Amino acid sequence: MKRARKRPDDARVNAPLISWKVALSIFGIAYLLLVGQAGILASFLDQVPTLIVVLAHYVVCTCVLLAVLFGVFWRYGIGKPLRILSQAARKVAAGDFSVQIPPVRRDGKKDELEVLIEDFNTMARELAGNEMLKSDFIANVSHEIKTPLSIIQSYTKALKDGCVPEAQKEQYMDAILAASSNLSLMVTNILKLNKLENQRIFPAPESYPLGEQLRLCALGFMERWQEKDIAFSIDVAGVTVRYDPSLLELVWNNLLSNAIKFTPRGGAIVLTSHTEGNKVFVTVRDTGCGMDAQSQQKMFEKFYQGDPSHAVEGNGLGLALVKKVLEIVGGEISVRSSPGEGSAFTVALETGAAPAHIS
Repeated sequence: MKRARKRPDDARVNAPLISWKVALSIFGIAYLLLVGQAGILASFLDQVPTLIVVLAHYVVCTCVLLAVLFGVFWRYGIGKPLRILSQAARKVAAGDFSVQIPPVRRDGKKDELEVLIEDFNTMARELAGNEMLKSDFIANVSHEIKTPLSIIQSYTKALKDGCVPEAQKEQYMDAILAASSNLSLMVTNILKLNKLENQRIFPAPESYPLGEQLRLCALGFMERWQEKDIAFSIDVAGVTVRYDPSLLELVWNNLLSNAIKFTPRGGAIVLTSHTEGNKVFVTVRDTGCGMDAQSQQKMFEKFYQGDPSHAVEGNGLGLALVKKVLEIVGGEISVRSSPGEGSAFTVALETGAAPAHIS
């Protein structure tokens, strides 16, 4: 049986750790030592006691010389890059993620040490990016939580102090309820997003009818679309998929919630799905305000809200959740949108069985 050829551990390594110059130097020194040993043997071959003494001294001197040469090679060939790495690691441990180590080799090739340095630089850049994201996230969370809390505090104080006319009390209480609801939703979404970003083990996927799930999610928003007199239509394919249903439910709920939020009174929302080969495409289309190119580039960022007029109705985490879930399950999302012409979000998933149309 033919044995499989062992592949290198890292394909980036394209040079040996010991260069050919160092290897030739080692062979040259070894050759000179052997020549010296042969000369000693030839000179004292008939004087055995003297030969033993001379060879003993020669061996001792050879060992000292090799130890010195090995120490020099280790210090400047391997030890120096390791010391640089050690110093850089201490800086990273102290919180300085801007550390970058320049390449040691001058020929542009990579040995194991160069690959280690490259990986260290990548790690430092990723840590710096994560630290920046964490700082931005904390700043955004603090700002977003402060807004509804300020509304609740000021409106409650006004009601307690009796500064609100009787006719406006209900309006103030509605504002407090809306702010508290928004705050509760924000905390819930932050916890969900944080869990998805840090969770490594998810429930095993299961086969289930996607069309039925879409219909149930849409029915869950019936009160909201009827309240705004939105014409809501559903035309989905009865296809079976194999995913974690609770994760995909987050996707549909957030896309439908966004569509209802940005669709004006008397507008329309269409939920459709169709299959192409082994993929199913789910589209949520609305007749809302639409988005410009800049908003489309940033719409999946945490806390980003392209239309400030709807900020009170959300917290900019819905699409970030959608994007994260689709990254986890291996799905894709695309959007077609223009200002004033509405938006259409399309999610692509793998199918698990032959479709049967549902209307």
